[in-house]
Amino acid sequence: MKLIKTIQLIMRKVLFSLACIVCLLTISCEKEEGVGGTSTITGKVKVREYNGNFTYLIGEYYAGDEDVYIIYGDDAVYGDKFTTNYDGTYRFDYLREGTYTIFAYSKDSAAYPLDKKTAVIREVTITGKNQEVEVEDIIVLD
Repeated sequence: MKLIKTIQLIMRKVLFSLACIVCLLTISCEKEEGVGGTSTITGKVKVREYNGNFTYLIGEYYAGDEDVYIIYGDDAVYGDKFTTNYDGTYRFDYLREGTYTIFAYSKDSAAYPLDKKTAVIREVTITGKNQEVEVEDIIVLD
């Protein structure tokens, strides 16, 4: 009788340990947003060039050599930066499923002094593997 109770106690401990291991493995396998996937986010940055006090539009063009940033999920800081190609194109490769924030800095026409910058933000969601998500143009003021 005592032997049966000892075996039952050992079995309970083993089952509890196995349940804990399964829970830990399940939690650790959950992948967050970021690099390591097969999806891509692409887009373009367009400049609207104004005179010094933003009262007259001089021209519009796609911006080469502009920095575009990506924030993975709900991180507090950006995770990567891409400098646009000559035609304003940027591309973030090898992303996992999840939500991303894409942004570039623009002059702020409502701020004084006029040299202050503000972030122009686009929210993007990747819902599956091997996706290529195209983001609406990011319009920056110059």
